[in-house]
Amino acid sequence: MLKRPVFFAIFLLLAGAAGAAAREPQFAGSFYPAAPAELTAAVDKALAAAKPYKGKGKVAGILVPHAGYVFSGGVAAHAFASLKDQYDTVVLLGSAHAEGFAGAAVMASGHYATPLGKAEVDARLAAALIKKNPFFRDYPRAHARDHNLEVQIPFLQRRLKKPFRILPVLFGRADEKELEAAGRALGRLLKGRKVLLLISTDLSHYPSSADARRSDLALLKALEKMDPAYFRLAHSLLASKKPEGLETPACGSSAVEAGLHALREVGAARFDLLGYSDSHREYPAGSPETRVVGYGSGVFLAGAGPASFSPSPSREQKKELLRLARRAVERAFDGTGRHSPQSVPGVIRPAETPPAPPAPPALPVLADDPFLNLPAGVFVTLNKSGALRGCIGNVSPSYTLRDAVVRNALSAAFEDRRFEPLSADELPLVRFEISLLSPLELAAGHDEVKPGVHGVAISKKGKSGLFLPQVWGQLPSKEVFLGELCEQKAGLPRDCWKDKTTEFYLFTSESFEELR
Repeated sequence: MLKRPVFFAIFLLLAGAAGAAAREPQFAGSFYPAAPAELTAAVDKALAAAKPYKGKGKVAGILVPHAGYVFSGGVAAHAFASLKDQYDTVVLLGSAHAEGFAGAAVMASGHYATPLGKAEVDARLAAALIKKNPFFRDYPRAHARDHNLEVQIPFLQRRLKKPFRILPVLFGRADEKELEAAGRALGRLLKGRKVLLLISTDLSHYPSSADARRSDLALLKALEKMDPAYFRLAHSLLASKKPEGLETPACGSSAVEAGLHALREVGAARFDLLGYSDSHREYPAGSPETRVVGYGSGVFLAGAGPASFSPSPSREQKKELLRLARRAVERAFDGTGRHSPQSVPGVIRPAETPPAPPAPPALPVLADDPFLNLPAGVFVTLNKSGALRGCIGNVSPSYTLRDAVVRNALSAAFEDRRFEPLSADELPLVRFEISLLSPLELAAGHDEVKPGVHGVAISKKGKSGLFLPQVWGQLPSKEVFLGELCEQKAGLPRDCWKDKTTEFYLFTSESFEELR
């Protein structure tokens, strides 16, 4: 009587095993050693040489590269060495390299095998994730020939002594809203669990070593802000700069973006960079200096304080930005003391068409200082004998900081319709001031405006205007300040600030000027 039920149970067990995805090592012997003893020695050597994070807080996630171990293993080891045995599951996020598809491909059952053994999938967590958001689907085929998660597992197997499970996820085509929804859904699911979030990405692909460093360190600096939208903007701007050879600033940008949303949900508020290098620096014989891939690793921390990102430039950076502003205008004059009639696209211009300013002077595609390659909202002001001589800027961070300063310096000198274009004779008498803007925040109305603190932008019926916080020095009365903003800057009735349909945007700024 018992034989049939026992046989049936065995049949179900075998059927379930057959349905599970058994992913055998695909890159052993190419990306990392195939022999278990050799692989163990390579990983342990990298971990022993690493400099792990030893500060406050809990490591909620890590950022690691995914190239062959001779190229990026030493960089990745800094993050892996920072881990402790406190995780039941490791969620591995990567961007698909081997197959195109929409959404996110989850390997919902089975295992990833390496020469060191099997890493079993957390099937319950996978099922819960797929149920929570249909953007995630069980699609093991996407994982079959993709290397960027497999190469992480031997490090986990050597570092985490306590048994752990994995949840492998590869991102395909997705827009910003889909990545946000997916990341937040994942983060909410992970709350209260002993889970590590691993984000797998290499950085710039195929520029020179020098340009890779300029791009990569800027993108890693942007990551410190722990803001997915800011990271996305920085990635887009760096890609648009197109230094020679650059194909992408980060091949796993979608995984990073979704991962940031998830990490914020679980309370991570800080990213600390632990290691940076590139393929030439790590293995010169396998990668020429003129064509490299960049690598960075670090930890995402909960309970370690706020984001480490600082929008404030150092004293030397302020000097360099002011030098760039003045030098751009100096170079704009020809031998007659007049500026060349070329255009500078993309700056905020008044309603009337002003004379076209000169083109920005030739500069390297990216600045040596990564901070100057970050997105920034910037205004440049020219003052002459204590009086305003021109002021133009970009409110949204639509350019790198360096490019915004150069463009806006030229536009303030030659495009501000309130003044005649600057002459060469005036230039020695002019003092440059730069204002770095915080992100604009929509206010409920004029009651939220704090005199002496806020810069204010207003918008109504397609017209807009902006005053920097410095204007409070000339217009200390709130009523006069807002009236002038409406009438002088926006071309609206002077009392438009009282109208409930007028939109108010508030911001702060950090300003610095030449000492002359």
